[in-house]
Amino acid sequence: MTEDTIVAIATPPGRGGIGVVRLAGHRAIQIALELVRLGQQPPEPQRSTLGAVLDPETGKVLDEVMFTCFRRPHSYTGEDVAAISCHGSSVILGFLVECCLARGARAAEPGEFTLRAFLNGRMDLTQAEAVRDLIEARTLYQARVAATQLEGALSARLKPHKQSLVELIARLEAGIDFADDDVEVIGWPEILKRLDAIRADLKKLVEGYDYGRIVREGLSLSIVGRPNVGKSSLFNRLLKMDRAIVTPTPGTTRDLVTETASIGGIPLRLVDTAGIRNSSDDVEKMGVERSHQAMADSDLRLLVVDSSRDWTQEDAELLRRTQRMGFMLVAANKADLEPRNSAEIIAQSASTEDGEESPPLEIISTSALTGQGVEELRDKILQAARAGENLGSEGDLVTNLRHQQLLKASVAALERCGAGAGLKVHHEMLLLDLYDALLQLDALTGATGVEDILGTIFSKFCIGK
Repeated sequence: MTEDTIVAIATPPGRGGIGVVRLAGHRAIQIALELVRLGQQPPEPQRSTLGAVLDPETGKVLDEVMFTCFRRPHSYTGEDVAAISCHGSSVILGFLVECCLARGARAAEPGEFTLRAFLNGRMDLTQAEAVRDLIEARTLYQARVAATQLEGALSARLKPHKQSLVELIARLEAGIDFADDDVEVIGWPEILKRLDAIRADLKKLVEGYDYGRIVREGLSLSIVGRPNVGKSSLFNRLLKMDRAIVTPTPGTTRDLVTETASIGGIPLRLVDTAGIRNSSDDVEKMGVERSHQAMADSDLRLLVVDSSRDWTQEDAELLRRTQRMGFMLVAANKADLEPRNSAEIIAQSASTEDGEESPPLEIISTSALTGQGVEELRDKILQAARAGENLGSEGDLVTNLRHQQLLKASVAALERCGAGAGLKVHHEMLLLDLYDALLQLDALTGATGVEDILGTIFSKFCIGK
């Protein structure tokens, strides 16, 4: 617990129907009650009470408010917390904060309420980081993942592994330090079995990060192709709005047009690019250069071709160039017109420079005019985004790079320990890697103290009898 009391406006800047000033600390409720006039009954914790804020100059009511208090440790921060909900006027909110400061409160630092919740044991590090993810969520699926982690899903997943590591460390420590007390020494097969069980599940979490990162950060998809193949029309169809200008004149799009959409809960940043062709126009040449850059920078690429035109060498070169940049889809657009090429012709052009066969292409027949194939295209994009998803629930997702790196370090330590156990090295050497593996997990959720190890030793074994 800290001795000072902090205050901050808890609602976004600007005008609104409701604004909230929140205080936390040992004088939070006392300071708030000096500002808010309530009825004769004292405020009841965890219940809102109607009150009023008075104008200090006239003594008249300045605003009607709802007052809510939470007594420690049953609050967000684990301390006494008070919240004054008034009308969302920046003037009223600023006035309340100034009055709190004048009565001894201190302006809260960014994130300090959640920091205090962590320091007071109300949440661990993974839950604290999930608070930020929940606030920044742009789709409902992102919010669900963040809410699951805020409930402690990742911590709960790691808890049995930490306990297994503590028990294994305790067995090895006991075998070394209390050999004269008839403590059974753990056998090599059991050591390897326990290590394999922990390592396998942690590796699954590490591998799930690729998809977890996509859920948290979203993806970028560049829509590329030659002029007048319907890129902008397809861009508008995917967005379900007229965002890009569409005309029959080739080369209408000269610059990148970007917009964000949600496909299956995944935030997708769509980039409509200029038509790629050789041109003497300086502005169009700059647009083509930016198209190539967008292709290189995107996570996914959608190559749009005109199925009503004959397939050309230029189309084949653009297809192979796009393939070399990574994962791509092909939209054979203008399917409402008489076809002049087919998926077989397009696929035959997709070969590497040395003549070897390239991976199979996903080719979707679409019509930006009628909407044909657009939903199938959405599904294919979603499948590409979820290519690494083999998880059971949102709680299995690792969305934070820090978490992934710590899990990888823990897995590496377990692999070193397993290699040493396979060679039957001394238990003291194994303990170095086991402690390292546990240390990495501790950095995720909170430390395992020496007393935990000793407690396990003396609770599991009859030492010194």
